[in-house]
Amino acid sequence: MAKAVWQHPYLNIFKHFKVEEWKRSTKEGDVTTFMDKTLKGTVYRIRGSIPASNYIQLPKTSTQSLGLTGHYLYLLFKPMASKYFVVHIDVTTEDSQVVRISFSNLFKEFKSTATWLQFPFVCGAAKGSVYECTARTSKQDLVGVAPANVRWTCLMLDLHYILSMYLNRRYSHLKSIKLCSNLLVKNLYTSDLLFEPGVTFSEARQAKLAFHGISPMPREMAFPVPKGENWHDRYDYIRFPSDGSKLPYDSIQKGCSSPASGVQALEDPIRHLPRPVTLTKAVRDRVSLIQQITSPKDVSRWSPLVTKSIPEVHLATSGPVEAVHGGGQEVSRVGGLQAAGDSTVPLHAVTDGGIHVYAHRMGDVAIPAVGVGSDETLHMKTTGPEVLSIKKASHCRRLLPDPILKLKTVIGFGGCSTKWALWTKNNSAVVYPCHAIIITMKIETREQRFFIGHTDKVSALAFNGNTTLLASAQMGHLSMVRLWDFQKGKCLSMFKTHVHSVSSLSLSYSGAVLCGIGKDGHGKTMVVVWNTAQVNSGGEVVVLAKAHTDVDIQTLKIAFFDDTRMVSCGRDNVRLWRVRSGALRSCPVNLGEYHSSAFTDLAFEEGHSAEREPEDRTLFVCSRSGHILEIDYKNVTIRNARRLLPSQIQHSHRREKQTFNSGPGIAINSISVSSTFCATASEDGYLRLWPLDFSAVFLEAEHEGPVSSVRISPDSLKVLCTTFTGNLGYLDVQSQGYHTLMRSHTDSVLAFSVEGLRKQMATVSQDNTIRIWDLVSMQQLYDFTASDEMPCTVAFHPAQQIFACGFSSGVVRIFSLAASDLLMEHKQHRGAVTGLTFSPDGTSMFSSCSCGTLALYSYAAQKSHVLRVLGNVVSQDAEHSPNALALSGDGRLLAFVGPSKYTVTIMDAHSLDELLKIDVSILDLDSTSLDSAVRICFVPMPVGHLLVSTSSNKVLVLDAKTGRLVREVSRVHKLSCSSLALSEDARYLLTAGDRVVKVWDYQMRFDINFQVYIGHSEPVRQVAFTPDQQHVISIGDAIFLWDFLAVSRAESPKADVHRYVESLVPARAETSSEKLKDFISRANERPRQSAPLPSLASPPCLDISSIHQAGCDDIFSESDEGEEAGLKSSSSSPADGNKDHLAITVKEPVENEEPLVRPKVSQACSRSPSHSGNEPRKETKGPEPQQYIRPDSYRHFTPRFKASALPKSVSYPPAGKEGLKLKAVIGYNGNGRGNMVWNPDTGFFAYTCGCVIVVEDLHSGSQQHWLGHPEEISTVAVSHDAQVLASASGQGNGDSRCQIRIWNIQDGTCQKVIFHHETQVQAMAYSRDDRLLVTLGDYSDRTLALWNAQTYDLMSSTRFSEPVHEVAFNPLSASELACVGRGAMTFWLMEEQAGDISLKIHRAPIPHMVGLVELTSLCYSSNYLLYSGTNAGQICVWDTQTNRCFLTWEADEGEIGVLHCCGNRLVCGSNTKRIRLWSVAAVPELRMKGSDARSSSVLLEHEMTLDGTIVSAAFDDSLDMGIVGTTAGTLWYINWAESTSIRLISGHKNKVNEVTFSPGESHCATCGEDGSVRVWSLASLELVVQFQVLNQSCQCLAWNPVSLTRGGAEGQHVVAGYSDGTIRVFSISRTEMELKMHPHSVALTAIAYSADGEIILSGGKDGLMAVSSPRTGMTIRVLIDHKGSPITVIQCTKKQYHDFGTEGGELWLAASSDRRVSVWVSTWLKDKCELIDWLSFPAPASPETPGSLPPSLAAFCPWDNGTLVYVGFGMQKETLFYSLRQKQVVEKIPLSHFAMSLSLSPAARFLAVGFNERVLRLIDCTTRTEQDFVGHDDSVHLCRFTPSGKRLFTASYNEILVWEIMNW
Repeated sequence: MAKAVWQHPYLNIFKHFKVEEWKRSTKEGDVTTFMDKTLKGTVYRIRGSIPASNYIQLPKTSTQSLGLTGHYLYLLFKPMASKYFVVHIDVTTEDSQVVRISFSNLFKEFKSTATWLQFPFVCGAAKGSVYECTARTSKQDLVGVAPANVRWTCLMLDLHYILSMYLNRRYSHLKSIKLCSNLLVKNLYTSDLLFEPGVTFSEARQAKLAFHGISPMPREMAFPVPKGENWHDRYDYIRFPSDGSKLPYDSIQKGCSSPASGVQALEDPIRHLPRPVTLTKAVRDRVSLIQQITSPKDVSRWSPLVTKSIPEVHLATSGPVEAVHGGGQEVSRVGGLQAAGDSTVPLHAVTDGGIHVYAHRMGDVAIPAVGVGSDETLHMKTTGPEVLSIKKASHCRRLLPDPILKLKTVIGFGGCSTKWALWTKNNSAVVYPCHAIIITMKIETREQRFFIGHTDKVSALAFNGNTTLLASAQMGHLSMVRLWDFQKGKCLSMFKTHVHSVSSLSLSYSGAVLCGIGKDGHGKTMVVVWNTAQVNSGGEVVVLAKAHTDVDIQTLKIAFFDDTRMVSCGRDNVRLWRVRSGALRSCPVNLGEYHSSAFTDLAFEEGHSAEREPEDRTLFVCSRSGHILEIDYKNVTIRNARRLLPSQIQHSHRREKQTFNSGPGIAINSISVSSTFCATASEDGYLRLWPLDFSAVFLEAEHEGPVSSVRISPDSLKVLCTTFTGNLGYLDVQSQGYHTLMRSHTDSVLAFSVEGLRKQMATVSQDNTIRIWDLVSMQQLYDFTASDEMPCTVAFHPAQQIFACGFSSGVVRIFSLAASDLLMEHKQHRGAVTGLTFSPDGTSMFSSCSCGTLALYSYAAQKSHVLRVLGNVVSQDAEHSPNALALSGDGRLLAFVGPSKYTVTIMDAHSLDELLKIDVSILDLDSTSLDSAVRICFVPMPVGHLLVSTSSNKVLVLDAKTGRLVREVSRVHKLSCSSLALSEDARYLLTAGDRVVKVWDYQMRFDINFQVYIGHSEPVRQVAFTPDQQHVISIGDAIFLWDFLAVSRAESPKADVHRYVESLVPARAETSSEKLKDFISRANERPRQSAPLPSLASPPCLDISSIHQAGCDDIFSESDEGEEAGLKSSSSSPADGNKDHLAITVKEPVENEEPLVRPKVSQACSRSPSHSGNEPRKETKGPEPQQYIRPDSYRHFTPRFKASALPKSVSYPPAGKEGLKLKAVIGYNGNGRGNMVWNPDTGFFAYTCGCVIVVEDLHSGSQQHWLGHPEEISTVAVSHDAQVLASASGQGNGDSRCQIRIWNIQDGTCQKVIFHHETQVQAMAYSRDDRLLVTLGDYSDRTLALWNAQTYDLMSSTRFSEPVHEVAFNPLSASELACVGRGAMTFWLMEEQAGDISLKIHRAPIPHMVGLVELTSLCYSSNYLLYSGTNAGQICVWDTQTNRCFLTWEADEGEIGVLHCCGNRLVCGSNTKRIRLWSVAAVPELRMKGSDARSSSVLLEHEMTLDGTIVSAAFDDSLDMGIVGTTAGTLWYINWAESTSIRLISGHKNKVNEVTFSPGESHCATCGEDGSVRVWSLASLELVVQFQVLNQSCQCLAWNPVSLTRGGAEGQHVVAGYSDGTIRVFSISRTEMELKMHPHSVALTAIAYSADGEIILSGGKDGLMAVSSPRTGMTIRVLIDHKGSPITVIQCTKKQYHDFGTEGGELWLAASSDRRVSVWVSTWLKDKCELIDWLSFPAPASPETPGSLPPSLAAFCPWDNGTLVYVGFGMQKETLFYSLRQKQVVEKIPLSHFAMSLSLSPAARFLAVGFNERVLRLIDCTTRTEQDFVGHDDSVHLCRFTPSGKRLFTASYNEILVWEIMNW
């Protein structure tokens, strides 16, 4: 679009489009004009809580365009204080693509797609204001609501720059603008000029701003500035994007832009190189804050030491560099392993006191190297530039040798994927990933070489043609790709891909092009092509092209004959790609009949003739359906298609050769092609070799599991293959021999044990296997599999070839390796085994479990016996596994953490007599929180030390005799230490924490006492020396074997060893001669004469009161309640110890066991899946729980009584083929408590109905339904960022505790299910920072639990002696919370250190004047106030700084169950059905008066009376409007300003008895036991009208099938039957009752209109049926055939006049509860009613439960007019089809349960049946297929198809579920 002259120099958009006339623009919602005092002019004000409903839009419709071509867009606006706003700008690119640019203070981070850019807007405040000062220091909450003194802003957007930078597109013109609430706007302008506000024309000329392309702001656009003031002091000017060297690009905020500083014009979109700039302090603070907001949160950064200036650092390196510590960073010299290829931007020195803003090159990330490094911070005082050189660093004494560890072998394969394994060019080695390490293994010697550098699991590998360049990618939010020089093992380049989880890489043959596939931020497939040609010469990697696509891509490969051509395959597609002119284009291959196949891999034809073009090749593609397609690459056509089929068994019981033809195929996972043959990897576990014509298999190898990938070596003599079970091996084609290169665990390794004599190692893993390895060859020898339980810990016998293993079930089993058999089994434990060890002489064995039990066994002659079992002595924290027990070197002392996590106990190992108990929590007197023990380890004799690692990241060295603290080492790891081990000579200490291993000098004699080693991608679970001290083993994600390079004790002089041991023995004056004698005897390993006695000076005990010193004003005390911090949230009940059998598969030695290789095709084995082991555990029965009395408070949730039971089995429909889809839920559960949430900022609105969470859009009314709870949901809670919802319900099948589900609000998925409370959860709350979740049990549970809201691990649990009613977090402090109960307020203070929570409590009683009441509700205010309500109607106000009540007033006549406070307003709701709004503006001032405060200043502003007790409420920040829930099942919208209350959600309070539909299906009507008849609109499911009859129950309902006044609205009537025997006819159009009849003396049970609508048929509880006229109200006749049994169903239908041999136009039936059905023919005009059939169905003579029999139900079959369908109690659970013509049952459909409800679809042969087991079943009567659906909270007692058959209504007590019929 050419630029129009009329748009220069600028265009006033509001003036040009005459906004005030609203002809070329549009406004919606609250848009007004008013006079602004600051601007002294008229401005537009856009207000409203929902931005999408309150806006100004230009132009008027979305089909029009503004057509404005200005380079810059100027917006003069002001955000409204304490509100959010949104602005949408649609621009058009030169290729006619419309892109939306949005900015808002609602956005938390920058997001982008191909057509939408979202920028967070940071609202500035007035200069010098409190907000501005607070924002500088707090460094948080900048993105959010505008501050109170927000200023008018001139925002300049460079539209050309934005499109070029972020989307690589060229700007054409501005299409539309949408300004959404809440903001004030003066005007909009476009221009090609860059205007500078606050500069006059004369100042601009003097500053020569025109040379920079800058002009002064025109008068029309300028804000008024009073004389003598500065423009920038009154207003904000924001240019976006800002100068690239100053501010980040991913948010819009105020920068530093003034003529004085020199303004640089925005140029072409090129990010300038980083350069130092000098900024003022104010801007410095602003920069640091904004960087905190906009920086990616998943990239870890080191925090630099805060100094006044940044010193210049010179690293004049000519060799290895020593570790330099500063500010928490470590410049680490490589020790054994090296992360090569990293580079950083050089630092520049400054001397002017300014700061530097640095930017790394795109993709650069600093990664710590392996070797010497410190997690400790060395604080340096720097007064100027300081040079740190090697010379200076060499003076530091350090641990030698350096490195002390060298990685030798890694046992493991895969991690992220098991399909990546590559050959080298010389065919001698293979390359594969093992979690975060890339390994090269020589196939002859099994020698390994490592590529270290990735920080997460490697997800893809690729070689170039000659295998000199290796590319690797790692998984994660933003995947990292590294390029390696394969021969040197050096990282050449490392860059971010900006793609989530790269799943495939391909390098071109030349290595100049790299292609990768992954997902973008929105889950769309993304293909990126990079130029890697300059990598070997030090150049950077640049993006050549990228593309987004909706198709699935599994594999993508670059053609080896052309770097610009690629081929991909995936689900339902094969595509050819090409890079041309900087764009990546693709075209699909026409797959024809194979278009629905899932393609898994592809390969190009090898070899080529000179007369053919390079691209004239065959492409082979394989699929999961077993097809192999041969595709003509040049012509893009399918040449041939073959299919791999299972072999046929012949009579000779031998397998025939594998062939390709039609039939069910075997999934092929990978394919590889050489010049002579093809190899396939299939799901049936076979590697098969084929000739290129695929005539027959000539070689195959069978594996233990599915084969995941296959690669033919370059010389075509070997075939490499991998399996999903973690095996890696190759097939030698010539010798037909198979060689296994690697076996590995398929899940995390939990523990290991080493046997020194035979050099064997045993490992246990979460994959439920126990594996035995040879330490010399590192090959697997044995494999033990437990299918239904997980091994937790393992221990070798010191002398015999046996080992013991502890399992998660608590069982300890002893296995013999010699016999490959189970020897013994012990069931002393109820919880998972956490510790297991043998004594050094092998005569004793010890075990402990997570329930605190310790067991001692004797072992002799391969038999073990239990000697002693102690309960509750070992700590029950699971974190001590797998090494909870430590045994001294002489086997005399046993140590463990327990009985609490704060104490360490030392026992006599022979008798389990307690010798010493050490409290580690009080050893650090300076700490403010209790320290707990994590790991323990004895120092080898004769030193006599015990090492204890603690939760505060320390290692304590204790005297094992006295418990005296010898020394401590702080900050051992960043996280707590997970493993401890010492060398035999006690010279070296191994520690493991997080993902690193550290080697320490035990005496800490050097300046640098440790070395750090990385390589693990998961936390290291255990580390230890091998018995020969030559190696170190560490486990976690894999098994690492390290060479230990230190001089061993055997090699060192003996005298030195003695001197070393002597130096470790502490010289103590008080050491007696007996102690010295005892020490010498232990040193000489001779038996001592007497056992050591405990020291007289026992360790200090924890005294709670001693923590608070005298004179301290701390009002909190330590909680004396039982805590359960550290317990897993999903803890199960103890396993049954009397298990009769165990399914353990023991494999024989596998050292020579290789996959079976056959030179011909062999039969595929039929493998059944192994037992999952997910059966519920049995719980040991304990004493009956105490029956607690419900307190006098309605706050406690009591689930409604249900006679139904949860289903034991459900036939769920297959995914994607569901016959029903839940469309809507009608109703709100008024029985819940706090079971509704509404976030006014995001609009998120959710409530519960039964066991369903309903998420509803308040604008459209559409619903989402989150299913999963087994029982009625009691309460819900939403996080403050509205990203997570927590919901609680009762126990499910097999659960012993209540269920709490954690939901992701964005996608509606359940992230976690946690269990803790025994009865019901009545309240939950998130802390203000969303780091913690607190849950509160009801009056029977009396438990308060605190959870980590990131992992949902249980942090603390406290049980109360009295019921607690509600809990809330302090919004001003995330570490404070309060709860209310009987007569007191309880304040809690949490103190957290190293993940451990300690709780201090203060119980503050209410004043005596209030009386003996229950505090039932509470809410915090923002000004250190806490409001609480009582069951007597008072409100008490508490001062949270002194924790005292200073004010009370009578707020209601009943119990106050709901309180909400914001600012100066308070809302309270009670059981008097009233909700009240109070003005509490004077309360903060009354706080200063203390007990003298009076309530006269508290004013009642407003009051509303609703339809029930208030049980839930949510309001906006100003309390102007909100949503309130009542026990009547209604959710009300409350607007105090307008004094309105509107029903949002309404449902029946009691059981729903019937649903009926209007003939045109526009409305439906429901009735219930609450006496109401409700009419709903079927389109919107909104309540249209309600008829209420007091003190009666409406039992049945029917809609007149025809209108009495033909074609008029007057004819819409419903008839209802009531419990008093009356019948009422209601007119829908006139909304009134027209007729009341009383034909029955008892309650009605069934009612129906005749087919012509002229007669009403009704049945009563006594079995009598009445025929009445709705015109006259007279009862025409009474039928007594069913007398004595209640009528259950009456149904009428039309029939042919002479059908069934009887004259009459109407056929109707009646069923009664005695299993009888009568069928009648009637002609009502002739007063004719004739019985034509009488059915009676048999039943068992004496039913087990005669009082609760299922109903007898019958209905006419809509697809067969001569058949009726019956269900009811009978001899069998079945549905019967009875033919009226044949007079017999013609069809039976068996059911799993007796039916409670029945409905037949009039549109299809569908049958809906509801069961008492809360299941709805849909049956296709044609195919006899069944589908079950859950979601009901009780028995499905009602189901009704709509007349069109498109929907199905079901009812379960008072909830109504609406299902949509799918195309099943």
